Amino acid sequence: YVDLKACISRIPENGFGANIAPWPARLQTPPDRLQSIHIESYIARKELFKAESKYWNEIVASYVRALHWKKYKLRNVMDMRAGFGGFAAAMIDNQLDAWVLNVVPVSGPNTLPVIYDRGLIGVMHDWCESFDTYPRTYDLLHAAGLFSVERKRCNMSTIMLEMDRILRPGGRAYIRDSLDVMDELQDIAKAMGWHPTLRDTSEGPHASYRILVCDKRLLRS
Repeated sequence: YVDLKACISRIPENGFGANIAPWPARLQTPPDRLQSIHIESYIARKELFKAESKYWNEIVASYVRALHWKKYKLRNVMDMRAGFGGFAAAMIDNQLDAWVLNVVPVSGPNTLPVIYDRGLIGVMHDWCESFDTYPRTYDLLHAAGLFSVERKRCNMSTIMLEMDRILRPGGRAYIRDSLDVMDELQDIAKAMGWHPTLRDTSEGPHASYRILVCDKRLLRS
C-alpha cells in the first residue's frame, strides 16, 4: 500500500542538460557529458563517439542482412558491454523494434551519463556477480569483448551460466571476442546445452576476432 513515485528524473535545465539535442537527433549527437568520462583515448572523445556509432551501425546492418535479424521477434535485448550505447542506437537506426538494456561493466569506465543523454537506458553491473533480471528475461544477449576483459577478474563459465539463466528458451547469444577465448566459450556453450556456431567477422578468416552465435533451443522430452 505504498504510493507509486516517479522513478525517472527530469534532465536538469542548466549545466550539461541544457545542451542536449531533441529526440531523435540526440541519439547520434555527442553530449557535453562525454567530456567528463574518464577514458584513455588517442583520438578526441567526439570522434571516438562517432566512430563507435559508425562501427556498430555497420555490424548491426550486417546482422540484419546476413543473419536475418528482422525475422526474429526481438523484444528484450541486452548489450552486456555497452560502451557509449552504439549497439542500441544502431538497432534503432536499422528499424529493429526492441527494448534494449545497456549494461556498463564496473571493470571499465562509467559511460552511463552518455547512454542516458542519448535517450537510452542502462545500468552498471559487476559480471562476477548475478544480474537482477526481475521481471523479465531476454530474447537476445550481445557481448562484445566482454570475456577477454572479465576473465582476468572472474571465471568465464560463471558469466556463461548467468547468461543461460537470463536468456529465455528460443533466445540467442552473440559473442564477439578474441580467438584465444573462443574454444573455451564453445565448450561451455555445448555443456550448457546451447547450439554454438563460430563465424568469421567482416574482416575475414585472418582477423583476431570471431563471432560465436549461440541458440538456446527449447528442451524436448
